[in-house]
Amino acid sequence: MIAIVGPSQRFLSGVSYYTIRLANALSNHTNVKVVLFRKMLPKRFFPGRKRVGAKLTSLKFNENVEVHEILDWYNPITWFNAYKLLKDCKTVIFQWWTSSVAHMILFLELMCKLKDGDRKNIIIEFHEVLDPLESSILLINLYFKTVRRFITKLADHYVVHSKSEKEIIKSAYNIASSKISVIPHGVYDHYKTIENAKKALKITENFVILFFGLIRPYKGLKYLIDAFNLLPEDVAKNARLLIVGETWEDKSVPELISKSRFKDKITFVNRYVSDYETSLYFSAADVLVLPYVRASQSGVGYIGMHFGLPILATEVGGLKSLSEYKGTTFVKTRDEQDLSKAILHVYEKRRKFDTPRRFKWDYIAKKWMELF
Repeated sequence: MIAIVGPSQRFLSGVSYYTIRLANALSNHTNVKVVLFRKMLPKRFFPGRKRVGAKLTSLKFNENVEVHEILDWYNPITWFNAYKLLKDCKTVIFQWWTSSVAHMILFLELMCKLKDGDRKNIIIEFHEVLDPLESSILLINLYFKTVRRFITKLADHYVVHSKSEKEIIKSAYNIASSKISVIPHGVYDHYKTIENAKKALKITENFVILFFGLIRPYKGLKYLIDAFNLLPEDVAKNARLLIVGETWEDKSVPELISKSRFKDKITFVNRYVSDYETSLYFSAADVLVLPYVRASQSGVGYIGMHFGLPILATEVGGLKSLSEYKGTTFVKTRDEQDLSKAILHVYEKRRKFDTPRRFKWDYIAKKWMELF
């Protein structure tokens, strides 16, 4: 029996989708149990608090996956009950992406090691080292630096999604290279292609440039808006910049749009959208842009890959793994001119691309089974 500890759909994020997809993929090979965080932190502290608990996805665990949504940040009784669910599992995979769940993971690790000893293998799968917002808050940063020493020491093995992430984790946590495995991030292929998506969105332009995901400073959105401003006027007239995502720390986007010389060609959908809407926006897009200035990984790129879109990305962090997708073109970081040239190249020569096998879930499940 394999257990995965990760986020539920209540605090919906890319890691929620990932937890479901990984559990479902592994369930084709072994028995899988998932233990989910029900209440990860006080809702008022969560930037996306307005959508907590909203029904935004129809993605479900397979029927043969045993599901327990149980962990609450404030209630040690739920942590102990969660441990009891892990007792019969030989391997436990903890999804790591935010320090808000650190105390619960630490408790479960301690219980597993104290009670089960060498009979249980603990794996930490890293999606992030430390969230940029959390790292900017002194008390959270200090808290995590203290707790992470225990969390990482208690684990038996670690999984990352790219070679560059392996180097970051190895350095940040002083972990031996032999204890870190690289297993690719799977493509998000549960989204459906929607015919006539541009028409459904009332987009009259022929060329749609998509930025998708949480609006945060490290995503480099301002460089994309600046790059859009540099396009030749005849191209801009036939183009639509579509910005779809929920604003977190970065509140500058409306002002940047208002100052754009092509502001009438920019659409800003400022919210976390449902699966159907995600399908609609990606079906309408002709190119996906990831102008990040830093990144551990981007699930957005794996949605774009599923739709066969050309992807323009900066070569930072985990985005480097997109090099194995033939549709990826890397651009210079913080360079709107280079990005504008790349957009123009896609405009002049458009095509679709296939997903490499190593990003498909059957391949990923086999790599996990080899690790087990």
